[in-house]
Amino acid sequence: MPDIGEEEVQAATRALRSGWLTTGNQAATFEREFAEFLGGDGLQAVAVNSATAGLHLALEAAGVGPGDEVIVPTWTFTATAEVVRYLGATPILVDVDRETLCIDYTVAEQAVSRKTRAVMPVHFAGLAVDTKETAAFAAAHDLLTVEDAAHILPGTSHGELIGSGNSLASVFSFYATKTITTGEGGMLVTRYEEIADRARTMRLHGINKDVFDRYTSSSASWFYEVVAPGYKYNLPDPAAAIGRVQLGRAWAFQDARESIAKRYDSAFADLPVQLPAHAPGGDVHSWHLYVLRLGADANIGRNEFIGQMAERGVRCSVHFIPLHIHPYWRDLGSHVNSDFPVASAEFERAVSLPAFSSMTDAQVDHVISSVSDILS
Repeated sequence: MPDIGEEEVQAATRALRSGWLTTGNQAATFEREFAEFLGGDGLQAVAVNSATAGLHLALEAAGVGPGDEVIVPTWTFTATAEVVRYLGATPILVDVDRETLCIDYTVAEQAVSRKTRAVMPVHFAGLAVDTKETAAFAAAHDLLTVEDAAHILPGTSHGELIGSGNSLASVFSFYATKTITTGEGGMLVTRYEEIADRARTMRLHGINKDVFDRYTSSSASWFYEVVAPGYKYNLPDPAAAIGRVQLGRAWAFQDARESIAKRYDSAFADLPVQLPAHAPGGDVHSWHLYVLRLGADANIGRNEFIGQMAERGVRCSVHFIPLHIHPYWRDLGSHVNSDFPVASAEFERAVSLPAFSSMTDAQVDHVISSVSDILS
């Protein structure tokens, strides 16, 4: 549930009253502040209208296209893989680690071919994929790395915020349910100027001149050129204004979600469940999701558990239905569940409990008592 306060309302109102409703000064300032949040120093941020758009732009800027293969974990939302298909390339699905539900690079090793161009690790639920392991895998096979960072802000690996490293690009989501939100939106972050420049051009129809500059310049600046068949992926200023406020609250949001996760861990420790994996010592888990897995000795199946939680007024979800189970991806790769033994098995027992920064103590208590009543 989005954690929106009066400051966000006022920021959006000021943007609306400014008369500039599309991408402009607020979006540019949001980009600069986002890069600074991650550590600045050579980072460039490009605001877009969704993380899906950002992933697409990153791969397009890298030159991924027909005949290329991109390694993608099956435990993710369809957006991670669909952007590969937008470009005529082929996503190669791989299984995940049983503990973290993030990409298993041991399995991914077996998926590398002469056509493999890139790898797209997904920082699932707010737990970072080990950045050193990712870098070593990419270097060993001469691959580009585009990080799906939709869940991670402000998570870390080896003490550094995800997005501050040397991957080709990291892409964050500001969808309504994410760790910070603009309603719809995302941010592509990169250290590579050519990637940022291409993304900026392609996010707005392939035009080689910023629309805000064209309409606010005191000179005759009406002329522009279309240099590529681009897309319509820009983030409007009212959304960016909200994002700037949310960014300032990112650490407070993380602290609130982590407090909920600690309460859940303590309450469920003796129940027949597997608790979520934690970040290694010294690192930060963003706790975008709290994913519980029912144990073999639980007295109920996952689907019935979700139904009984709903009867108690608690809405749960499942993150994710692995891609190889969906008809399109199953048929594209001629997949069967046994190709992905970990993801197929863990899917059957995974359930996401409510865990959002604006939850009250009473709401957390109700979730705890409901889970305990059902499973004890």
